[in-house]
Amino acid sequence: MRFKLIVTFVEDDKTEAVMHAAREAGATGCTVINNARGEGLKESKTFFGLTLSTQRDVVLLLVEEHLSRHILEHIGEVGEFDAKPGTGIAVMIDVEDAVGVVHQVEELGDIVEENL
Repeated sequence: MRFKLIVTFVEDDKTEAVMHAAREAGATGCTVINNARGEGLKESKTFFGLTLSTQRDVVLLLVEEHLSRHILEHIGEVGEFDAKPGTGIAVMIDVEDAVGVVHQVEELGDIVEENL
């Protein structure tokens, strides 16, 4: 079984919705890294030297490759990544190898066969 890693940078108030959307689309779990910081096309506004920006989270999803595109598109819709600038981005990376995913492989076996 082959996997993809979806890395999502999302506003912290949308993290739960993105996680729920990923699970709806076939993801079997995720890892959330809190308190990320970033900047887009426009520099963050400042007020008396303090940066005014919303908090971001990084959501990591190791997903089966046949389900990956659907999961990526679904979290993009729920997170409104293309609809509103600055709400977040998601990228997908090929995974060469992984360990510790035996339970995920067992769970996904039937689901992947249905999609093929």
